[in-house]
Amino acid sequence: MTHRRRILLLVHPTRPDAHDLAVAVAARLAAAGVQPVALAADIHGTVLAECDDLEMVDPAIPAAGCELVCILGGDGTILRGAEISRGAGVPLLGVNLGHVGFLAEAERAELGETVERIVDRDYEIEERITLEVTALRGGATVFRSWALNEVTVEKASRERMIELTVEIDGRPLSTWGCDGLVMATPTGSTAYAFSAGGPVVWPDVEALLLVPVAAHALFARPVVVGPNSRLAVEVLPHTDGHAVVWCDGRRAVDLPTGSRIEVRRAPDPVRLARLSRAPFTDRLVEKFDLSIHGWRGAGRGS
Repeated sequence: MTHRRRILLLVHPTRPDAHDLAVAVAARLAAAGVQPVALAADIHGTVLAECDDLEMVDPAIPAAGCELVCILGGDGTILRGAEISRGAGVPLLGVNLGHVGFLAEAERAELGETVERIVDRDYEIEERITLEVTALRGGATVFRSWALNEVTVEKASRERMIELTVEIDGRPLSTWGCDGLVMATPTGSTAYAFSAGGPVVWPDVEALLLVPVAAHALFARPVVVGPNSRLAVEVLPHTDGHAVVWCDGRRAVDLPTGSRIEVRRAPDPVRLARLSRAPFTDRLVEKFDLSIHGWRGAGRGS
């Protein structure tokens, strides 16, 4: 018996235009013999609730049995897709309906062609490094999570700095009075780490980044370390305020002074479906609207 192919549709929850587009995508997939599925909580009260082509999935394991997660939204929705498909090994394909959409592979105007390529399985898979994070207090684990873009340790009170000691591979690097610290993957180098002054790292580079945020210190440069380095941050006991740990800006926990946050490469990557073989340079130019006026390179016009 041949099982029908299944595609999980994930839609920005508050954008009616995204819901309208999802109805059209569901109809085109169903017409091609592919079963579109969705979370009931995502479509309740929207036009998708009346879509006969959609099948509801188990919210505990929404990506199970699916060959792809098709995401209509911006980078935040794509990060949510990575979260709900975690552990299933299902690739993500984002259609950008937001502003930058750095993680997205297609734009709204390309939606028809994108659906055709999903039906034809005409895409390649790219794996991205992820991070696992453990927060400890008094040696006991109080929080455990993961991130695709970054793990950040931030001050909880606007009016106060926090003091952090940074450790790499079991050895102390520096102590900073700062607003926070970003520990990022190459994927996250164009997100919060970029805004904090970190370098852009090509996604095929295996590395981890540390970027201090508004550090009051002579040495407060971004640092790039090997992919197997073990990072740790300690919130010093005499710090005036407590800290907050965020994973991809989605999962967080408050930590008192004296806490320790350990970060390393996670064993499970996130898999992204790619429709184009264009180099990462082209993506940077397009997404950041970089000027290339005056370029006369050998590849011009190719």
